[in-house]
Amino acid sequence: MSRRRFLWLLSAGGASAVLAACTGTRIPSAAPALTAPTAETSPWFKDPAPFVVRNTAGLEARLENMDGLITPERFFFVRNNSISLDVDVDHWSLSITGDAVPTELELSYDDVLSMENRTLEAYLECAGNHRAMFDLVNGQAAEGTQWGTGAVGNATWTGVPLADVLSAAGISDDAVSMMLIGMDIDSPEAGFRRVIPIAKAMDPDTLLAHGMNGATLPRDHGYPLRALVPGWVGSTSIKWLRQIVVSADQQWARNNTSSYVLIGNAYPLEGQAEGKVATTQTIKSALALPWPAELDAGEHRIGGYAHSPACRIATVEWSDDSGQSWREAHLVGPQARLGWARFEFTWDAPAGHHTVMTRATDSAGNTQPDHVPFNRKGYLFNQPVPHPVRVIA
Repeated sequence: MSRRRFLWLLSAGGASAVLAACTGTRIPSAAPALTAPTAETSPWFKDPAPFVVRNTAGLEARLENMDGLITPERFFFVRNNSISLDVDVDHWSLSITGDAVPTELELSYDDVLSMENRTLEAYLECAGNHRAMFDLVNGQAAEGTQWGTGAVGNATWTGVPLADVLSAAGISDDAVSMMLIGMDIDSPEAGFRRVIPIAKAMDPDTLLAHGMNGATLPRDHGYPLRALVPGWVGSTSIKWLRQIVVSADQQWARNNTSSYVLIGNAYPLEGQAEGKVATTQTIKSALALPWPAELDAGEHRIGGYAHSPACRIATVEWSDDSGQSWREAHLVGPQARLGWARFEFTWDAPAGHHTVMTRATDSAGNTQPDHVPFNRKGYLFNQPVPHPVRVIA
């Protein structure tokens, strides 16, 4: 056990947490919040100061810190199921195995870097982004970390198409599913894992990423290698990747049976899951303002971000009367095919308490809905968010 991990376990859960880690027992989820992490005891490598610290689960970005389309790494949200790992790349390898792989393939870091790379811009979003809104907007609290609007970011990613790695492994024609497994052994199942269908794995936009924003992939974001599955919920983009299991059968694990599953009366059972498996993200928009916000009376240029897993954003509308009337915002700058869009509008804000909302529509005609049926774990909330703003005279 590294000194950093030992100290973090002490800070998060005391001696019992250290003992649990040594004996292989999972750390209880009720570990107290780290309100002021230090350099040695923090579960992250980056400075948590610019973020909303969500217990030990992660760092929620403040959208008001963003400026431009690409989210700087220092402002990019973090969602972990254990502390961020410091991997010794000289002793790291990626194995591709399973009953649909004739002979196991093992790749070193240099092997991965030597393969043909591609770079793409894509947003990445936690399935639980906006989860708090189930309670704040609809009055029904969901389980899990109460993320606001900042469990999302947009970056350029460099890596190897997963399809190329699977082809190098010689996967069989009857391959149906693949499971991505991380090195974070303190996570559920002793390594966070997610199953995706082979068709999504072979999509040319699905990458094994080793770079972010033109630099080596940071440790908080999965160094040395992570999956990047654009348009799908963030849990699919497994960090600190160590193993890929390819099978001729549909595979099931915690994260497609009981977790990352839409559980509720509106969601039919799917396979071995307790509801409908959360896969593709939903169209969303949010203001780049503090929550709640305070402004001086008068004219302001208000901005925000919108994104869709299906295609580019076509329009964003805004309302300052709780959605009774809508006006069109201005889309700012280019939008990458898989990235998010910036929008702005001018608001002549009168003194008082206001609710400002935004609503996005993509080029396929998908629009944020007026209502999202409740699901127990609070995934994929994408109603227009009523953002509270106090305007001071």
